[in-house]
Amino acid sequence: MEFPVQTANPAKIETACLVVPVFKDGDLLPVAAKLDDASERLIGQLIERGDFDARLGNVQLIPFAPGLNADRLMLVGLGSREKCQEGAFRKAVDAAFGALATLPADDATVAFNDVPVPDRACDWKARMVAEAAHRAIYRFNDFKSEPAPVPPLERVTLLVSEGGDSDAAREGGRIGDGIGQGINATRTLGNLPGNVCTPSYLAERAEQMAADSEGALTTDILDEQALEELGAHSLLSVGRGSVEPSRLIVMKYQGADDPDEAPHVLVGKGITFDSGGISLKPGEGMDEMKFDMCGAASVFGAVTSVLAIRPKVNLVAIVASAENMPDGRATKPGDIIKTLKGLSVEVLNTDAEGRLVLCDALTYAERFEPASVVDIATLTGAAIIALGHHATGLMSNDDDLALDLLDAGETAWDRAWHMPLWDEYQEQLDSNFADLANIGGRPAGTITAGCFLSRFTDKYPWAHLDIAGTAWHSGKQKGATGRPVSLLTQYLLDRSSDSQVEVGED
Repeated sequence: MEFPVQTANPAKIETACLVVPVFKDGDLLPVAAKLDDASERLIGQLIERGDFDARLGNVQLIPFAPGLNADRLMLVGLGSREKCQEGAFRKAVDAAFGALATLPADDATVAFNDVPVPDRACDWKARMVAEAAHRAIYRFNDFKSEPAPVPPLERVTLLVSEGGDSDAAREGGRIGDGIGQGINATRTLGNLPGNVCTPSYLAERAEQMAADSEGALTTDILDEQALEELGAHSLLSVGRGSVEPSRLIVMKYQGADDPDEAPHVLVGKGITFDSGGISLKPGEGMDEMKFDMCGAASVFGAVTSVLAIRPKVNLVAIVASAENMPDGRATKPGDIIKTLKGLSVEVLNTDAEGRLVLCDALTYAERFEPASVVDIATLTGAAIIALGHHATGLMSNDDDLALDLLDAGETAWDRAWHMPLWDEYQEQLDSNFADLANIGGRPAGTITAGCFLSRFTDKYPWAHLDIAGTAWHSGKQKGATGRPVSLLTQYLLDRSSDSQVEVGED
């Protein structure tokens, strides 16, 4: 998708659809006021007569507007000016692109730059527009005999009122375009069924991304023999009951000016299907356990975004992938396994398998002498109880790293919430027979899962993102969301040597 920038009289712009945001009570922004004058007060009259309600997210399409060169005019309600914060802005933009995706239009011009959002500059608004455009046109048709129509929208022109904003809008559009590509790549991987998206499939996908990157990305794939020789018995224990072989996938991107600069590492949980193993899950809703690899999918998405944007940062992406199935060879409750770090783990519940693959991946990350390590996982249902489906759970052994991720989430509007990782919780993982147990009981389930992972991260700054509540939607809108690709990419952009001090802020 293209996101050019234009500074022009909006009434003179030739486009299939001109999208104009409007506040309630006839409070017209500069672009809307110019269009109102050119169209014989069309917008003002619609509001005055009550024919258009500018409540937040309301959209009205006008097939023909006198005095304008645009084929269509679309009005988008912003609600009241005093309540126009980031969330309201995003809701209006999403509503606009949701409506645009239903039109037979391959181009549109949008005038969201004029919208005042406190502490948010032109580049941030352009980025949100580009991300929304990618989300709106996404369709998952891979397995339908009669695919749903794909919106033809290919070009979104960002209209700016001041020439000085053009460069900022252009850069925001470029970053939003790259992040949008990563979000949709993550959604597709998450939406694939478990009989297609296996650990081997993910490994092949990584190799294909490297082949398409023109040398920007390299990969190492560790198969089960290599993992056995390495000593990654914890990862291997999870896939022992499956016919699908486990994989550790490593992708490397070197964008920093100094190739020896310490890399930032992303680690993704890639359980391509989670039956619960011997501790079998209930049948209802088990189909959604194909989404248990969304941590891995978000790592692939972040790599996709990085390859599109090319920040000056070194990145290592690690995906620990297995299929958790019950079988005569499967790990049983009460079994004790040896991790790559050398710690022994008593497996009290085979459905707490994500931490078993992640712990070996986190130990493997030590060899890169990383500047930071962030793991991403659909780890605990308890995260949904604690935070619902709005915020990602965040735990860390380093307060500065936690704050950096929280700031990245605020900038990206892909927010996380910092949860405690106190020593008092560690006692819940005590085992009579091994160094630690893989569960700590029902109380503070999300935190004790983080505590388990923290035992394997003493060599570097580390943070854990529990995305169980944010990685996918259930019900009628079932499907992967693409979160937290935007947060992860912003975190990496902030680490880039050519990043601005306060990206996206006014």
